[in-house]
Formats: sequence, C-alpha cells, structure tokens
Amino acid sequence: MPAQRASPSSSAPLATVCALLLAATAPAAAQPNQEWFVPGQGQGQGGQRPAQQGQQQQQQQRPPQQQQQRPPTQSGARREAPPLPPGQPPPTPVIGVVDVPEIQRDSAAFNQVREEIERRRQKLNEDLQREQNNWREQQQQLANQRAGIPPEQLRQRERDLQDRITESQRIFRERSRAIEQVAQGALVEIEQALGTVIRQVAASRSVNMVLPRPLVIFNDPPFDLTGEVSQQFNRALRSVSIPPESAAGEPGAPTARPAGGGPQQQGAGQGPAATPGQPAPPRR
Repeated sequence: MPAQRASPSSSAPLATVCALLLAATAPAAAQPNQEWFVPGQGQGQGGQRPAQQGQQQQQQQRPPQQQQQRPPTQSGARREAPPLPPGQPPPTPVIGVVDVPEIQRDSAAFNQVREEIERRRQKLNEDLQREQNNWREQQQQLANQRAGIPPEQLRQRERDLQDRITESQRIFRERSRAIEQVAQGALVEIEQALGTVIRQVAASRSVNMVLPRPLVIFNDPPFDLTGEVSQQFNRALRSVSIPPESAAGEPGAPTARPAGGGPQQQGAGQGPAATPGQPAPPRR
C-alpha cells in the first residue's frame, strides 16, 4: 500500500507534462481556426477577381476604340481634294452708279403706266362707292315696306338683293385683280427694257459693275450714269401697251342679271350709274 500512493514529488512532473501537452496542442487547435478563415479570405480575393478581369477587359477594349478613331482622321486627310490650279483673276472693277427711281420719274413709259393704273383704281373705287350706296338704299326701302308687303314677297326681295350684292362683290374683286395683273405685266416690261439700256450704256463706257445709288455713300460725278441711261431709256421705250378694261367688269352687269329688268338697265356706257335703277322691283 505505501508503494502505490503517489507522492507530491511525482505529481509535479505529471502536471508539468500535462501543461506541455496543452501548450503543444494549442497551436494545433488554433490552426483549424486559421484554416477556417482562410477560405473566407480566399473568397474575398476571389470576389475581387471579376472586377480585375473587368478592368483588364476595359483595358483590352480601349485600344480598339483608339484604333477605330484614328483611321477616320487618316482617311479624312487622304480624301482632301488636291488644290485647284490657279485661275484667271477677275478684271479690275470699273464702277458706275445708277439712280433707278430718278430714271422712273423721268420715264415717259413709266409715267404712262402709273397714270393709267391710278385712273383704273380710282374708277373702281368710285364704282364700288356708288354700288354700296345703292345697296344701302335698297335695304332701307325694304325696311320701310316691310309692313305692307306679304312675308313671302319680302323674303324673295331680300334674297334678290343679297344675290345682287354677292355678285357685285365678285365682279369688283375680279376687276381689282385684273388691274393688279396689268400693272405687274407693264412693270416687268419696263424693268426688262431698263436693264438692257443700262448694260448698253455700261458697255459704251467700259463699266463692268453698276451699283444702285442708295447703296453708295459717296461717288464722284463721272461715276454717275443716271442721266445718260435716262435719255437712252426714253428713246428705247416711249410707251407700254396696256390691254383695255374688260366690259364684263362693269358693276352694272351683275346688278342687271338678278333684277331681270328692261333694256335700259343694260345700256352701254352706263357703268355704275345704271345701278341706281335696280331698286325698281322693290319700289313696286
């Protein structure tokens, strides 16, 4: 029995051996923990690999873009047209000045056209004024006779008057349009003749550039060709052929058709004076 009991001196080495074994196993126990986190770190590094691959792909894609942008500049430089051979320089300018409004004021043809167009417009305005007065008179007569006329007859007279007014307005519009067309045609003929005369005078003085006077601030008198152009223009064009006014444009024509009156309403030369006779049916 005394031999089987452990003495204090023998238990101390046993504790020392246990402590050494624990110390030796502690690194081994820590290694699994380190190995446990290694895959996480590896995953983190592995998660960064796609970004690195994306950057590498972008870096790989950049050179083709640069290569695609470079050829147009090179090809554009190649497509440049070669310089043209030197041509003949323009001649030394010899300038002339012309005052077109002054030439028109001194032109017999231009004044003839202006006076004729103004006369026709004035006559058109006078005819229109008389016709409008005639409409107002007939409307007033219908208003005064409204109480003594049967309703059906009153409506018929109102319709006849409205048709008469509508037809007269159409005729006046046609007359005004015809006047403007005549004026435009005459002015075109004058402009063409004036251009021919200006070229002739410029060629006689060796002038190769003609400017209108409103565009010139100052010029010496020898540059002015207005006087000579005006004289030659009056010799070349004394008058312009203007077609006469159409007889169908007289305001008496539209008022005579709805009325259905006698021959005195269709008399020639009456013009707008014949229109006051149109209210005869309403007066009955």
